[in-house]
Amino acid sequence: MRIFGYCRISTPTQNIERQERNILAFDNKAVIIREVFTGTKYQGREAFCKLIKSVKANDTIIFDSVSRMSRNATEGFKSYKELFDRGVNLIFLKERHIDTETYRQAIEERLQLDFDSGDIAADTFMGDIIAALNRYIMSLAEKQIQLAFEQSEKEVTDLQQRTREGLVTAKLNGKQIGQQPGTTLITKKSITAKEIIRKHNKTFGGSLNNAETMKQAGVSRMTFYKYKSELLDAVNIG
Repeated sequence: MRIFGYCRISTPTQNIERQERNILAFDNKAVIIREVFTGTKYQGREAFCKLIKSVKANDTIIFDSVSRMSRNATEGFKSYKELFDRGVNLIFLKERHIDTETYRQAIEERLQLDFDSGDIAADTFMGDIIAALNRYIMSLAEKQIQLAFEQSEKEVTDLQQRTREGLVTAKLNGKQIGQQPGTTLITKKSITAKEIIRKHNKTFGGSLNNAETMKQAGVSRMTFYKYKSELLDAVNIG
């Protein structure tokens, strides 16, 4: 039996350490799987896809919350059922009421009653009642799980809406949103990439052509030409 902790953040600027601490505080033997992902479809998450393909019956995946598994209610519930049917244990630290163990107990606690009154019609009637009650018990358990995913999706949607409204309000009040036109954003990565371009690109006396320099600097074509242009501007100003 293996234990995994899946941590996901939606943007590189978010901090993933809080999720890791919560999971390891719950089980310090959990193998942490980290992922930075923007979007809603779990199929687009490489680390998560590999994880759900590799887990086997009796393995456990721990999530800090249901929103880390999926921000889309329909796909989240589908993934939950698929993993449950494979015997994988799912634990949600902030929503323990929908752990697979709780769902499994609901199944095991279904009414198991046999009737043999000698009256076939009466026994069939009672059997139908028990079957209907069991379906009702299962529907309640499944509804709890669906509601948890739906609430998570709603919270994300509400947050996005509030963010958009806040940006519109700030813009109407004359506040600068994002980087001002004509300014250059300086980061550790940009400094390193520009240094590689300046030292190794043929334009600046190096031995690498543009394609080779892009690969060496680890930047996209657009970013490469942007940095190269900024370097040329600096040389001309100098």
